[in-house]
Amino acid sequence: MKDKQRTEYACATCGTRQMKWTGQCPKCLEWNTFHEEVRFVEKFDAKKSRITEKPKPIRLKDVTLKETTRFETEIKEFDRMIGGGIVPGSLALVGGEPGIGKSTLMLQLSARIANKGKTVLYVTGEESVEQTTIRARRLGIEEEGLFLLAETNFNHILQEIDDINPDVLIVDSIQVIYKADLPSAPGSVTQVRETTQELMLLSKGRAITTFIIGHVTKGGDIAGPKVLEHLVDTVLYFEGDKQNNFRMIKVVKNRFGPTDEVAVFQMLKGGLAEVPNPSELFLAERVLEVPGAAVSAALEGNRPILIEAQALVSETNFPAPMRRSSGIDQNRLALLLAVLEKKVRYPLYRCDVFVSVAGGLKIVEPGLDLALVLAVASSFRSKPIDRNTCMAGEVGLSGEVRPVARIESRIKEAKHMGFKRFILPKRNMKGLSKEAREGIILVGADFIEEAIDACIN
Repeated sequence: MKDKQRTEYACATCGTRQMKWTGQCPKCLEWNTFHEEVRFVEKFDAKKSRITEKPKPIRLKDVTLKETTRFETEIKEFDRMIGGGIVPGSLALVGGEPGIGKSTLMLQLSARIANKGKTVLYVTGEESVEQTTIRARRLGIEEEGLFLLAETNFNHILQEIDDINPDVLIVDSIQVIYKADLPSAPGSVTQVRETTQELMLLSKGRAITTFIIGHVTKGGDIAGPKVLEHLVDTVLYFEGDKQNNFRMIKVVKNRFGPTDEVAVFQMLKGGLAEVPNPSELFLAERVLEVPGAAVSAALEGNRPILIEAQALVSETNFPAPMRRSSGIDQNRLALLLAVLEKKVRYPLYRCDVFVSVAGGLKIVEPGLDLALVLAVASSFRSKPIDRNTCMAGEVGLSGEVRPVARIESRIKEAKHMGFKRFILPKRNMKGLSKEAREGIILVGADFIEEAIDACIN
């Protein structure tokens, strides 16, 4: 019986399907994201249909659990980030902007895994074998268990997988892989979804650990439908400024370990080098006793990292002062400046304000608010903040300093880096352990005026 051809429209952002084209997706509310797809629907034949054995429900207490086995890659920061090592048969998605270092990390990861006696198949769809080999030799990679394949046809890739039978499969990137039996072009919603689903079945059925690399859109999301992230076991996001050497990998989803974990790497000539102590690296070029600089114990995932918030406030003759930020949300900066104008009576409406997070990091954690406010106040008054002072706190619209999460780990990181004073919300001081209080002066503040008076004389 012949298959029936049907035309549908799928949203490139969330994967929603409908029969007619519309300008706005009714689910994700994005505009101009629907693309035409041609699908072949198999007609139902009652004579040929048969009832397959259905799974039966099992009592929760009767389910026997198998211990999750892992193998380490010897890249300690990577292993810690994903929960202690790679789970065989897992499917991971690595996303990031072009040129951020995804392929470099995957090559280094392939070399470490192949060095442990496992077979790795690296499918490069965007580069030739020669180009990938040049990068590998520049990184000092020549392991015998690492195989390279320059192919974009998914059926041909499956044939090579049957011949090599690898332990680890890396696909770079999922946007260029296509199935010849699908009428849509490579990179379309249908191709990305179907190839990822085939890779998921392959990984689970043959216990092949698979990493797929995906590019991101202008909005910062991985190109393709959102269902792509639901199919995989682990989602890793690459962040960082290309102009700086720092790269941060965040775990957005992890079925085998904790989420929101962070690993920091540094791009060097020999590839990505793990940074076991990012606080020391971010504060290495810190200039002491300079107005407009404040150190904050920010929380990236479950890991406290000391970073420096810098601010420059200068008077302007223009009626509309400039507000520029790097590494933080500009709307958040406008809110904090409004709080300073209202509660501390700083005439910032006559000044240009520039704020930056040193190191090229992008911080969305609210614990950075207090450092930003104090950095702006320090620059406005041209008085530096004490070099031995660190801080953390969220600032509300009433000028209050609100408590933040995991304050003890932040204080511990500040003490480890040699800071002697820590500015924190007073409500965070309740319930602090004796260990957290020892060896450092804790200064509590209910409102930003108290914090400013404690730091800027």
